[in-house]
Amino acid sequence: MIRPHAFTPNPETAADNSFQSSAEKHTAQVIAQSAYDEVTQAAATLETHGIRVHLFDDTGDKNTPDSVFPNNWFSTHPGGHVAIYSMYSQNRRRERRIDVIEMLKRDYRVQDVIDYSGLEADGLYLEGTGAMVFDHLSRVAYTARSNRANPIALERFSTHFNFEPMVFDTVGADGNPIYHTNVLMCVATEFALVGFDTFTDSARAMEVRARLSESGKEVIEISSLQVQEFAGNAIELSGKDGRVLALSQRAYDCLTPAQRTLIERSARLVPLKVPTVEMAGGSVRCMIAGIHLSPRH
Repeated sequence: MIRPHAFTPNPETAADNSFQSSAEKHTAQVIAQSAYDEVTQAAATLETHGIRVHLFDDTGDKNTPDSVFPNNWFSTHPGGHVAIYSMYSQNRRRERRIDVIEMLKRDYRVQDVIDYSGLEADGLYLEGTGAMVFDHLSRVAYTARSNRANPIALERFSTHFNFEPMVFDTVGADGNPIYHTNVLMCVATEFALVGFDTFTDSARAMEVRARLSESGKEVIEISSLQVQEFAGNAIELSGKDGRVLALSQRAYDCLTPAQRTLIERSARLVPLKVPTVEMAGGSVRCMIAGIHLSPRH
């Protein structure tokens, strides 16, 4: 996780992220402090559940307003593989940090790091686990087509990392494609949360549903309204007493009792209060870059 010292909703990403909201009512200083506190508290809450959190600070000297969302610029994979991604917005390209990759190499067994950032020169963007939602066990990369998920970049990644890309089209409340797959979809060990209402093609939605069921997932459908409330932007983590589903308080509040019951059969719900961070158009899933590597000790 990255704790920002100078957080602000990013003007460069507002054009294609309908989940962003304006910060005009508050002063920049108040917003930055609130986001800092929310990340500090979220990391502490996760740690109480036995989740190891590597917390890095972003002092703001590089003008990286979205740095709180590290899941877009790198991902890690079982077997010791790390990917670094190409980013759509120029100021997001400055978020990539050597010290994070060095920490992974120091504390975990890393075999190789494949860097796709060179694709930016050709306008080919693939924003990590924002653009792709992985089913690590079944090797499927579910991907909603957008400015931030280029099919050529996806094909290249899928070949290197041995994933089957499953691409579909979506439409958000503003009539444009939804900017990141991870706001409408979460794949956990035993279930998947999916906003099928956002799919433009019902036949493709059925194929995605079938693929998830085939992989042994209980498919829990979330409405477009729940997608807007970040219900899909959740991540399953391994805690000391089993699996937990980290999500925002806002996302938790909009789930129905029936949905919560289905989730809690296999994962404990852990809501985190991150309303300021959510103004930037992302929520808890975006804030966490998951580590799927073996620890060195």
